[in-house]
Amino acid sequence: MLEAKGLYIEESALTGESLPVQKTGKRVEGTDLPLGDQENMAFMGTMVTKGSGRGLVVNTGMSTEMGKIAGLIQSAETLATPLQMKLEQLGKILIVLALALTAFVVVLGVIQGNELYHMILSGVSLAVAAIPEGLPAIVTIALALGVQKMIRRKAIVRKLPSVETLGCATVICSDKTGTLTQNKMTVTHLWTDGLMYTLPVKKKKGGGALFQRRAACLRCRKQQSLQTAGLRRFM
Repeated sequence: MLEAKGLYIEESALTGESLPVQKTGKRVEGTDLPLGDQENMAFMGTMVTKGSGRGLVVNTGMSTEMGKIAGLIQSAETLATPLQMKLEQLGKILIVLALALTAFVVVLGVIQGNELYHMILSGVSLAVAAIPEGLPAIVTIALALGVQKMIRRKAIVRKLPSVETLGCATVICSDKTGTLTQNKMTVTHLWTDGLMYTLPVKKKKGGGALFQRRAACLRCRKQQSLQTAGLRRFM
């Protein structure tokens, strides 16, 4: 930005911040600054909420921040789930067993005096019969049942393979309040004077008074601990 007059730009698409950021035409010191600290830069894909400004284009296309994100998405590798890898291993094992069975039947039939043509047909028939055609359908049904169980717990799954990966997850970390919650912030734990207290969460009137009484009780305990520490120093 060369000049900015009360310029505010909404950059939630890049930084996740919901509030508009004020821009300036002054020089910003530092190198490799995060996007949120680059106050003299305006990025493609963001929206001006108010004010005006004048700037110089320094990057276009894939060289912009949006272009870098698009490049990362395009170059991301699609990893197979543990279930898919196990199914692939099972398929290889079945193919090897089917080929070995075919060769064994053909050789054994020729040794017994049967015609080679008929024994090859018999071996191929056994190999085809050894392959479980209903395995993909069984796996799909099992994953669909998992989706139904997650729906009962108010979880929506787009892709069936993600059911398996979600089942292996023990902790999900998120830095966006409202993305995985009800967009409500409630005090549940209070830490003071080296102690942790759990506050009851109740949807009823008078919750503020309950919190005030609990805070007053904690203040009394803190004063008692300070008095005890003072007596120990005096003694």
